[in-house]
Amino acid sequence: AWTTHPRTGVLISEAGSEPGYTLFGKGGAINLIDPAGQIVHRWVHDELGGRGQLLPNGNLLAMMSIPDDADGAEKIGGSSRGVMELDWDGNVVWQQRNPLFHHESTRTPDGRTLVVGWEELPDGIAGIIQGGVDDPEGAPLRWGDVVHEFAADGTLLSTWRSWEHLDPEIDVLCPLDARKEWTHCNNIEVMPDGRWLLSFRLTSTIAFVDPSTGAIDWRWKGVTSHQHDAKPLDNGNILLFDNGCHRFGKPSFSQVIEMDPTTEEVVWSHRADVVLSLFSYMGSGADRLPGGNTLITECATGRILEVTPDHEVVWEYLSPFQTTSSSFGPTPSVSNSQRIMFDDPRLAGRSLDPQRYAVNERLSAGERLPADDVGLDD
Repeated sequence: AWTTHPRTGVLISEAGSEPGYTLFGKGGAINLIDPAGQIVHRWVHDELGGRGQLLPNGNLLAMMSIPDDADGAEKIGGSSRGVMELDWDGNVVWQQRNPLFHHESTRTPDGRTLVVGWEELPDGIAGIIQGGVDDPEGAPLRWGDVVHEFAADGTLLSTWRSWEHLDPEIDVLCPLDARKEWTHCNNIEVMPDGRWLLSFRLTSTIAFVDPSTGAIDWRWKGVTSHQHDAKPLDNGNILLFDNGCHRFGKPSFSQVIEMDPTTEEVVWSHRADVVLSLFSYMGSGADRLPGGNTLITECATGRILEVTPDHEVVWEYLSPFQTTSSSFGPTPSVSNSQRIMFDDPRLAGRSLDPQRYAVNERLSAGERLPADDVGLDD
């Protein structure tokens, strides 16, 4: 259970944990921590958001912070003013700015960058979209999801518009969510065959998109409710975090699911023994580690845990950083995390000395810190 004065840092560290560094962020900084919870590297930028991923070249691709004004879209969760690539020292080496970007970006193997965004729905589309309830703040159904494709030099190559391919008879909004956007795409991944894997939160759907035609050629609703972070595995299956915040006829609980897209069967899942002790109504994610363990991010509580295939928790970490959200007030939320193994070539020759970071001394005292407390000695 969450308490007002939780113990933070590493809570569990067992022999079965797969050794490596863990990457996670909080607005303004993306941290790389060792298994003991000490910060060994930090990317810091005034416009940095809390979601990033380490690229094959060792740079960081990350979404930027919430824009000051996006014509109302800045009030929707996941809003971002742009996407940036930072080198190891935190210098911006590539960026694209657009106040209607949101949630997620990814770099393709050939160097293109895909970014999720919003655009205004064309006239007449809102009238055929089913489900949802009127927004309590009075905002109309206005925004639809798009995917922008950029070349390495920043040239916009294409824009995929979801409403040109969605089906209002199938892609129905959850009846408990506000009718202000269709469909709240919260992540994008590229499949081995080049198709895009998209996660649509408000319709509890993951889908494959053929980028050559734009067509949605596969959908899965399954047992999920408002899922996040769907990604392909090496075995061809899909791993995702099923938030479970609006389960029909069932209590809310979260779980991690591995499903086979060829049979649409769940082949592995993890939920807590005490079911409500794993729950996040927002964000979150899961990554399959090389040895078979799964790294899980429980966004709302700022908790990262590693579980074995047999569901034993072998590493657990509670973030000591807080920010203040206009919607939720003070929050320790962590959007996603990534495990970088010790022998990863992207870390070769890098300085990973926790003594560089004065913030580690404060963390060892059990202090909960704000996101902008950088604490870099040099």
